[in-house]
Amino acid sequence: MQDLAKYAVFEGQVRQLKRNLLQFLIAAKAEGKTVVGYGAPAKGNTLLNYCGIGPEFLDYTADINPHKQNRFTPGTHIPIYGPDRIRETRPNYVVILPWNLKDEITGQLSFIRDWGGCFVLPIPKVEVLE
Repeated sequence: MQDLAKYAVFEGQVRQLKRNLLQFLIAAKAEGKTVVGYGAPAKGNTLLNYCGIGPEFLDYTADINPHKQNRFTPGTHIPIYGPDRIRETRPNYVVILPWNLKDEITGQLSFIRDWGGCFVLPIPKVEVLE
């Protein structure tokens, strides 16, 4: 806690993560790919706001909680729908915003692979799970 050098290293890692995530999203959109989010947790919203990721990058996010559906993410104004929206729109990429629940979510949404969809983990590094 007393070593400021560790915080400087962490700051650099966070900035690099932001650049990597934005580069991925920009490239995906430039290729005409559809990208959506899954979940609307506080940690995911912190990430979206820090990176400046809004509906120009994520078409929407889906959340199982009915109290979050038909609303918008705070600050970034990304529409939030129910998980059935993913089946309807068949996105190329689903960014998992509660990344600590990766195994549970990839299991629940494994059907996205039926059309060649992939999961994206934004933390601790940008990783596409095919």
